Amino acid sequence: MTAAPVAGPHVREAGTQGPLLLCLHGIGSSSAAFAPQLAELSAHLRVVAWDAPGYAASPDPQGPLTLDDYADAAAALIEERGGRAHVLGVSWGGVIALRLASRHPGLVESLIVADSSAGSGADPAKAAAMRRRADDLAAAGPRAFAEERGPRLVSGAAPPDLVRRVVDTMAGAVRLPGYRYAAEAMAKADLRAGLPGITAPALVICGDQDRITGAEASQLLAGALHKSAYVIVKDAGHLANQEQPRAFDAWVLSHLRITARIPG
Repeated sequence: MTAAPVAGPHVREAGTQGPLLLCLHGIGSSSAAFAPQLAELSAHLRVVAWDAPGYAASPDPQGPLTLDDYADAAAALIEERGGRAHVLGVSWGGVIALRLASRHPGLVESLIVADSSAGSGADPAKAAAMRRRADDLAAAGPRAFAEERGPRLVSGAAPPDLVRRVVDTMAGAVRLPGYRYAAEAMAKADLRAGLPGITAPALVICGDQDRITGAEASQLLAGALHKSAYVIVKDAGHLANQEQPRAFDAWVLSHLRITARIPG
């Protein structure tokens, strides 16, 4: 049996009108990763970005969490704010978003799944590598861990200030045991069989220089989902929403003008 988080996750919120957009970050990040979206999309939407349980300002869970537990925690945030949301998930956040749409279809108006996959459990080698990450964090500590991993999350042409922000965000977000719980949940996740059953319309986005999950994983998602569109963001690595926020946000708004009928 798994334990629920000791308290609700910490969130950052912006915007007072329009549909709700819930933002779920990657496994090495936090709500700070969505600063561009909180700043820009909040003119059209109510934007909420969480720190996943055990990350950044959110309290540690009382015990290990499954992918379903993370999805249920996200569902609770939606219910607290009126009962339906568009959900934007980046990388691990995209895996949570997909599981959320499977478990709680009545809460998810649409999906934006960015630089993500069906889960590391779809590939035994990737699952083993995911589990090793927690040991790497334990051995190196958050700052050294972030300095080693962070630069790979953006393209080789990313400006130094962006690389520093990515590293600083990771160093301030990850800690044990939360990262270990997340890595184990991701290592067990294989959502391929359930993707065709997701009915929410989805926008699948991938940076053209994503070196972490890559275009093939995003194309698998787009091809398996019932209603989907697939777009590439040029000159962006794994964190397309941070590296090319103007282009990324334009695609999100285009998707929401169709699914949520927000004004053009």
